[in-house]
Amino acid sequence: MYNQGDLAIDSSMVGLDVLAIFNSTLCDPAWSFAECTTRQTTALTHGYHKYPAKFIPPLAAKLIEEYTSPGQQVCDPFMGSGTTLVEAVIRGRHAVGVDINPIAWVISRAKTMPIEPKLLKERLDVFFADLPTDASGHLISPLLGNVPSLNHERIDYWFTEPNRSELEVVLHLINQELDENLRLFLLCGFSNVLKNCSRWLMKSSKPTVDKNKWIPPLIPTLQKHLNYMEKRNLLFWNVMQAQEGPTSVKVQIGDARQLPVPRNSLDLIVTSPPYVTSYEYADLHQLSNIVLGFTAQPEENNERLLSPLAIATIDELKRVDKGEARGVLAYFQAMQQCIQEMYTKLRPGGRTCIVIGNTTLRKVPIRNAEIFAETGVCVGFTFDRLIRREIPSKILPQTRDPKTGKFTSAGHAEALAYPEEFILVLKK
Repeated sequence: MYNQGDLAIDSSMVGLDVLAIFNSTLCDPAWSFAECTTRQTTALTHGYHKYPAKFIPPLAAKLIEEYTSPGQQVCDPFMGSGTTLVEAVIRGRHAVGVDINPIAWVISRAKTMPIEPKLLKERLDVFFADLPTDASGHLISPLLGNVPSLNHERIDYWFTEPNRSELEVVLHLINQELDENLRLFLLCGFSNVLKNCSRWLMKSSKPTVDKNKWIPPLIPTLQKHLNYMEKRNLLFWNVMQAQEGPTSVKVQIGDARQLPVPRNSLDLIVTSPPYVTSYEYADLHQLSNIVLGFTAQPEENNERLLSPLAIATIDELKRVDKGEARGVLAYFQAMQQCIQEMYTKLRPGGRTCIVIGNTTLRKVPIRNAEIFAETGVCVGFTFDRLIRREIPSKILPQTRDPKTGKFTSAGHAEALAYPEEFILVLKK
């Protein structure tokens, strides 16, 4: 039944010993993509915007090619920066993406909507003609001080003049763009340069001020990145023009517990859910959320957990930190509802591929992967396949404080955050 790095699981196995299965599964070198280069991870539109915890495009591509055919429908309920969606549409599949993070929606829309190259060039020329700069690269415009202000208490904390005032002008001009695809293209590029043009410590995984940072002028920095995006859009446009069959993309801000598709309609789900400490993603997107005016509110949840391993984990954590235990309980309650929704929306025979790793919190092992697998079986899935992969690199802080479980600098950590992860393949 077991083979090197890949476990095929008999569909009749309902009462699974999940821990035994995971402990017996070896890493499969074919799924580490150790040879993957930056050129591949930023191909086409993948380099539009930095994003934490992105899985690499070849991983999504391999799952899509293995489990679907052109014309079928692929969904990512935690779409993040839209990696699955891009890989689906360039392979002739229909793509659906949902994320509760508004920045994810901006990025994913920009990355999946090719713009006619001549139109984009013309619009960028007009956009930057309205943003003249002096010899130092700073804006010289009558719009300075005469556009809506960014009224947030953290704006002055992160941004110094003249970039602070220039942000308002740039955002005002972007919001004047009537074409939604063009507007989101500009917003995506604008969001991507905010950290670089602020006091944010660039090597930090947490919102940290760099008191000694040389802050580049906003307009030239934005222009350089939008020019890069323009070239990538041309490549993406050409690929999509060469498609033989129809494709479509639906990208929404929304809850993964309410996917915008009919029951029994999805052929494949490929996703990487947020980790237990998902609040850190909000920290990493703090600047974009502040400047673009986005907020998100958590909801209460009274779901009864089905996974015995999840319940045992929370009980162990309660003995160490009751506050952290409440947060982990809320996380697994929400993830259970998401898995139930995936089951409902998949067609019979369809598969959910979940890319997830394990971690620790307050020195308590948090077996995310095993709990997701156990939960999937509890809601009705069969555990079809398990892939264990090493992570040679990932756009995510790689070290954690051994006591708190929070991301920290390498000098204060004892272990890699996620040296490996799992791909769970659940079949309906």
